[in-house]
Formats: sequence, structure tokens, C-alpha cells
Amino acid sequence: MAQSRHSQGFSLYSAEERRLRDASRWTLVQGILAPLQFLVFAVSLGLVLRYLATGDGYSAATASIVLKTLFLYAIMITGSIWEHDVFGRYLFAPAFFWEDVVSMLVLALHTAYLTTLFLNVLDPREQMLLALAAYASYLVNAAQFLLKFRRARLTAPRPEPTPEPEFLNAMEGS
Repeated sequence: MAQSRHSQGFSLYSAEERRLRDASRWTLVQGILAPLQFLVFAVSLGLVLRYLATGDGYSAATASIVLKTLFLYAIMITGSIWEHDVFGRYLFAPAFFWEDVVSMLVLALHTAYLTTLFLNVLDPREQMLLALAAYASYLVNAAQFLLKFRRARLTAPRPEPTPEPEFLNAMEGS
């Protein structure tokens, strides 16, 4: 099995991929959606935990989970388009293979929640526990991406310092 540039310790992006990333309008979209999704997640987590602790606020918790799931779908669709723009494939580009694998689990659990909600398969408490499982997988996935982007930033090539003009060097010598 061939290793990716990333697993070999190289930069996450080649120079061309970095150029494509910077040129893609989906980079900005991802940069906006990711923190918004996290904010919705944080509020929703509080509402879910409140419901589980007190039995109050089922409707608010449910609406927040649905909203969080819609954000997830939006970020998954736009993220796939971004991945195509940068790496030439919609999913499972070597640089983000494991993040995409875990993203599929996150998507499956959120979709399972919606399915149980709309088909009324589980009782409300079981639905909330399923939502918590979906949220736990989301946190793992978010951590994967944050660690990946941190490593990419730390391993990104640094621009060459620009040499000082000769007249400045000459002035220092006088």
C-alpha cells in the first residue's frame, strides 16, 4: 500500500495543491461552515444533555440536532467539492483518507438519528443517546481535521527571506 506524502512526513499539500486550495471558493465556504457547525453542535449538546438530565426541552433538543445535521450535510457536500477542486477526487483523497472514513461514520450516525426521528422507531431518550453517539463521532472527526490542519501549518514550506538591497548593506558598513 502506497503511503501518502502526509504519512511520510511531507507537507500536506504539494505546491500545486496549495495553489488550488487557495484559489478554490470552497476553501472560504469550509472556513465559514466549520465554526458555525461547531457552534450549533455546542448549543445542541447542551440542549440534549439538559433533556437527558431533566426530561425537559425535547422539542428544542430535537430541532437543534436536526439543524446540526443539516450543517453536517452542507459541510460534507461542500467539503467534497473542495476536495475535488484541490485533489481531483470527491472523497478519500490520500491526504484526507482517514478523516473521510470517520466522516462517513459521522454521517451515518446523524442520518440514523434522522431516520429514527422521522420513523418514530426509538423513544425520545434513545434518540438523544443516538444523537450523543453521533456527536462523539463528530468530535473525533473535528479533532482529526484540526490536528491535520495544525500539522499542515507546521510543515508548510516557509517563504524565502528577501535579501536586503545592496545599498542597505553598504550603509551598515559605514
